[in-house]
Amino acid sequence: MTATTSRVNPNVSAATARAAAKAANENQPVTFGKALNTALADGLLADDSVVIFGEDVGTLGGVFRITDGLTARFGAQRCFDTPLAESGIVGMAVGMAINGMRPVIEMQFDAFAYPAFEQVASHVAKMRNRTQGKLSLPLVIRIPYAGGVGGVEHHCDSSEGYYAHTPGLKVFTPSCVEDAYLMLREAIDSDDPVVFFEPKKLYWSKEQVDLEQLARDYEAKKSAPTEGSARIARAGSDATLIAYGPSVSTALEAAKVAAEEGINLEVVDVRSIVPFDDETVCASVRKTGRAIVVAEAQGFASVASEIVARVQERCFHSLAAPVLRVTGFDIPYPAPTLEKYHLPSAERILDAVDQLQWEA
Repeated sequence: MTATTSRVNPNVSAATARAAAKAANENQPVTFGKALNTALADGLLADDSVVIFGEDVGTLGGVFRITDGLTARFGAQRCFDTPLAESGIVGMAVGMAINGMRPVIEMQFDAFAYPAFEQVASHVAKMRNRTQGKLSLPLVIRIPYAGGVGGVEHHCDSSEGYYAHTPGLKVFTPSCVEDAYLMLREAIDSDDPVVFFEPKKLYWSKEQVDLEQLARDYEAKKSAPTEGSARIARAGSDATLIAYGPSVSTALEAAKVAAEEGINLEVVDVRSIVPFDDETVCASVRKTGRAIVVAEAQGFASVASEIVARVQERCFHSLAAPVLRVTGFDIPYPAPTLEKYHLPSAERILDAVDQLQWEA
């Protein structure tokens, strides 16, 4: 048999060219969005009961292209468009989940989910308890959220507090490419409903991650579960920055600057807001004795407020200073020209670090 040659370079075989292209791709950094797209594809491959639907997720591939190519690959029965009716999307997902399917739905933008919140709070969150455990709802509600992309209100809200406050829901938000893949796979496999918040500003962020190996490890149950598990994003000893989703990268930026000034900050990535990992968060605070919670959402009655309360209750005798918050301000999301003042920045975090009563 004569080996075929590459149409690009006739001096090498087609097999060699494909191997070289594969090796080149393996060395390319992976975007956060690609990790989510791969997790959805692998979820569809692993379980025939998984279906994906929402506004523009089919032919267009989603407004952020997270479902790009899934309809072409798996067919319009597995990934399809719906009318512009968020309440109807969630209601249909409830019915499908009751009847044995695993719907994964997209809300397109954070505040677009508000018309569907009645369905989520009244039915999605309560079905298992209402039926004394006879009915579970294995469905995922994907919500692109938060700011940093020059959007306006209704497109940049941080609405995680509403869902975290509603018993019966799991609430996840990844902050890195590896977690984007693993946490979405876990959400799809969960037998209870998961509200999955995707930080929009991270969709185009890149990291060197081997998605194929990650998938093999997940299938072989070699990867550590992320549900209810915070991670140490940066080790430190002087104070703890507690963050999640889009705020983790800002906290890491602040920690890098602080290190140049001789202050060693630890950064804890919450990852799973519900269930919440008190053990990892409190172990860090007990070690450093100081803590700041960083989140884009408004501070009043927020997830950040809840974290401060839990740390105060559990770590009071280890604290050298009050636990502080750096959050968005208690206003509707501002115009794009003003969002840099509204969102927590490394500078605002460092100002809070200065307030941590460093005197002996």
